[in-house]
Amino acid sequence: MFDELINKLNNGTYITLETTPSHSPVFSPIVETIAELGLDKLVDGFTTTDNPLAKLKYNSLFAAKMLQDRFKKPVIATMSMRDRNKIALQSDLLGANEADIRAILALTGDPATISDQPHTKGVFESDSSLLLDIISCFNSGINYAGKPFTHKPKEIYPFAVVNSYAKNPKTLQKKMLKKIKHGALGIITQPVYDIQNAKLLLELKEAANKECHSENKSAELILGVFPITKLRTAQFLSAHVPGINVPEEWIEALRVANEKGADEEYRVGFELSKKLFLELKALHPKL
Repeated sequence: MFDELINKLNNGTYITLETTPSHSPVFSPIVETIAELGLDKLVDGFTTTDNPLAKLKYNSLFAAKMLQDRFKKPVIATMSMRDRNKIALQSDLLGANEADIRAILALTGDPATISDQPHTKGVFESDSSLLLDIISCFNSGINYAGKPFTHKPKEIYPFAVVNSYAKNPKTLQKKMLKKIKHGALGIITQPVYDIQNAKLLLELKEAANKECHSENKSAELILGVFPITKLRTAQFLSAHVPGINVPEEWIEALRVANEKGADEEYRVGFELSKKLFLELKALHPKL
């Protein structure tokens, strides 16, 4: 299952669908919606988010298990550094390993100060590179302290993230380089809204891989796609989410459509998003 996913990532068309578990003790409604819409037949796998924006949600590892069992397709489960120290990270990985949740997206995590839980404190022993290093240790049969396991864990497939935009693009290359050096096989970008932006990211990825050539390490870039069908969504992403650039022409087109009504706003946003998706898929079919 996971070998096939990595093969598609490196050699073919690769599309995963991100799911965000809800503020609920049940994840099954999302699973059923995916089944009803037949979305599982359109993708190579799924991802599950881990308390995004530090808001309390259903556990990403349990959600991944439910998706994987139901659809027999691999799931990349996000693990946030914000909520776990080295012991908890390794313990979760051990339990997930036997349950065959073995593709892990290492994320530093949004700051605990924006959480919906009062007086929450972040754990932050390090950034996501620590989790990538822990995974490397597990794949060698030892824990992070260097002690061998009584049974070697099944192989874990590490993923990482990177912003899609920066005023100085070289900072993105440095971040990619760091994550490749720490073992990431795939690097997922924040949503991309411009084909030239995507081309630049691919150039930066190639440069980062070239720097890691002597270490025999490389990663594939996975372009993030998040359809926008409302003006307020475009404005929010542009103004409040670092690392994303929504072109002014998108915002203006949605502003004009918004004045004509909700249906026109949705139609324009959908067409812009669809056109971008097809362009990105033609350029680099790893989405």
